[in-house]
Amino acid sequence: MAEAADIQGTGPSPARRWLRRTITVAFGAPLLAGLLQAPLVASPAAAATDATGSRTVDVSLDTLAPSAPVEGDTVTVTGTVTNRGKKTVTDATVNLRVGPRMTSRSEIEQVTGRTGFRDDSDPAPLEDAPTVKIPRLGAGLSADFSLSVPVSELGLDEDGVYQLGVSLTGQTSDKQYDRVLGIERTFLPYQPEATEKKTQLTYLWPLIASAHVSAQTATDDQQTPVFEDDALAAELQPGGRLDQMVSLGKDLPVTWVVDPDLLASVDAMANGYRVKDGELDVPGKHQALAEQWLDALEKAVQGHKVVALPFADPDLASLAHRGKDVPGSLGHLQSATALAGMTVETVLHVQASTDFAWPVDGAVDPSIVAVATSAGADKVIARSDSVHDDLSYTPTAARPLGNGSTTAVVSDALLSTAFEGDMVRSENSTLAVQEFLAQSLAVTLEQPEDQRSIVVAPQRMPTSAQAQSMATALAGLSGRRWTEPTDLLAAAAAKPDPDASTAVPRSSRYPKKLRDRELPVQAFRDMKTTRDELDDFKVILTQPERVVTPFGNAINREMSTSWRGEARDAAIYRNNVLDYLQTLTKGVQLVDKSDLTLSGRSATIPVTVQNKLLQGVDNLKLRLTSGNKNRLELNGERFAELPVKVGGGHSQSVKFTASANVNGQVPMTAQLYTEDGTPYGQPMNFTVRVSEITPTVMLVIAGGVLLLVLAGVRMYSQRKRVAARNAEAEAAEAAETTEDDPAEDDATSETVEDAPGNGESDADEPVQPSDPTPDTGSESGDPSGPSEKVDR
Repeated sequence: MAEAADIQGTGPSPARRWLRRTITVAFGAPLLAGLLQAPLVASPAAAATDATGSRTVDVSLDTLAPSAPVEGDTVTVTGTVTNRGKKTVTDATVNLRVGPRMTSRSEIEQVTGRTGFRDDSDPAPLEDAPTVKIPRLGAGLSADFSLSVPVSELGLDEDGVYQLGVSLTGQTSDKQYDRVLGIERTFLPYQPEATEKKTQLTYLWPLIASAHVSAQTATDDQQTPVFEDDALAAELQPGGRLDQMVSLGKDLPVTWVVDPDLLASVDAMANGYRVKDGELDVPGKHQALAEQWLDALEKAVQGHKVVALPFADPDLASLAHRGKDVPGSLGHLQSATALAGMTVETVLHVQASTDFAWPVDGAVDPSIVAVATSAGADKVIARSDSVHDDLSYTPTAARPLGNGSTTAVVSDALLSTAFEGDMVRSENSTLAVQEFLAQSLAVTLEQPEDQRSIVVAPQRMPTSAQAQSMATALAGLSGRRWTEPTDLLAAAAAKPDPDASTAVPRSSRYPKKLRDRELPVQAFRDMKTTRDELDDFKVILTQPERVVTPFGNAINREMSTSWRGEARDAAIYRNNVLDYLQTLTKGVQLVDKSDLTLSGRSATIPVTVQNKLLQGVDNLKLRLTSGNKNRLELNGERFAELPVKVGGGHSQSVKFTASANVNGQVPMTAQLYTEDGTPYGQPMNFTVRVSEITPTVMLVIAGGVLLLVLAGVRMYSQRKRVAARNAEAEAAEAAETTEDDPAEDDATSETVEDAPGNGESDADEPVQPSDPTPDTGSESGDPSGPSEKVDR
């Protein structure tokens, strides 16, 4: 058609040709741009990595010993290579690569973040060093390796931190030429001789657990505590998390940071405890286990510094951001702080320092610092990723914060977070340990002429594997060639670096990921509700300490840092505490009363107070109020009050004097009050029906009674006269019969005496049964029934 059009001179017009070109450019330009730009998406480094296929094989370093070698040592590296690709690897070789000396901590961080092989930054394999040959490695298969090289052959020219790499070089069926198919890097700290100025290193060893003890106690004199569950026993048993923390920490130069609630909970287990089981609670079974753990801990802390956190490790950031505006919340922190030192001394028999506050992850802002120091602490354990130092070296941890009244102990972020990952895999643990040692040596070499003091504050509740990795790292520093151990108290007293930051970070810099996991405002409102009800309840008790202590501790536990990320469980715990408290308060109540009838101008109205508690109640007043003073008044007033004191498990009937003026119904309200006038419990309502009897009515009733008495006397006299006449007639008739037939009388007499069964004729007549046994029970405390009449 186009050719025909050209021949015939009828081709498309210029306007139509311009439109076609425009459409072609519009649709073709994006496609062309995409084709041109696609190869440029990947960075040159990534392109180089992909070109070598250096992620085909995963190289795992399981062990490296010694972790910090000296002259004369032989470094041994073991591990596993795994083919992650789809092609078989052939003619492979595993070898070592030792890089140049690193000059800064940031360079160590950069190497940690690399994954694939980098020809421009990864060193060449060691010459004449041992290698491991792997002729064939199928897809998905693994092979172990072990490489040992004397330190003298590693090319370590001077003291410092070196990159140590293990790589696999080989071929695949689709690319039959040698190339690096996998690599793993770690670090080799080399400091054979002790430095002149060693870095003072403080390592915190936290003993913290989540809350397990409820507010409930048994009814015995010892008030045996009731646990929400028995999960704490799993952490105490051999191999458990808390068991590992004690068994590993006892041989390490650490400062123990203890939550007193954990000590109190385990001590409660050791002295006998109970565990909730549905609606009931059953005896705990791990008393001996708790005793063993406490005994081991008491021995482990001897000779070490112990820092006690406020009881139950309250969440300072949540309190500062969400709870400080709820009345009474700061009071919980003060009580928790006051309880800390006493608990540690009672359980472990050591003096503990209580003037340190430890916000979550060491993140601080002005409100957190203000709250943390409000209960008496004057030292705050912060972290360097919160309090930033714009310096080329790592300064001493201690420095004045803000206005100078507070000391900040700024822990090193890289060292503190070194073991937060999954340390169950031996490779992860080995890499973490080597990086920790490398970073600590790098700190010392930053300014070898100046001695500094650094602090390591790890995660609050390390797992067993994390604790083992931490212990391995500290064992690597045991040679004390570039660090020397010290405690937290000494670190806080160290001379500050004049160039270190002393500014409190702004609130806007507080990490969002931490803020999102804080306790909600409602949590602090729930605590206030529980505290208010506890305050109202304790004033009426004769032994308030039996209630105040377990509930006060439970409220402290509601504020624990361990609830972060556990919003649902935290809410359930708070509800359980409040529900149990309300159950106890309802044990003191008014017994419901039915309507009463008041027959007369004055009477007493009884109201019963019941106490189901095991202890007595006092300092209570019972107020009875008349709904209509003109009709019924109490002691001449609308209401009357009487004191109430009831023993445990008893009831008391309180009687009010009432006076009636007018017949009719009167609503009445009974309400208990504490001595300060606060209502206690729910009011009880009932109705009194006033039905007054006038003197005229009484006279009529008396006259009727008199007539009945007179009628009875007359009837009695008439019956008596009739009976006498009948008796005289029968006697006369009997005398006549005897005179007519004396023999018959004798025979009759004999027959009566000799007749057997003399009582036969009596048996034929109905016998009056005896009165039934009275079915009268003991005095009942049940409320009065309908139409109850009061005492006059």
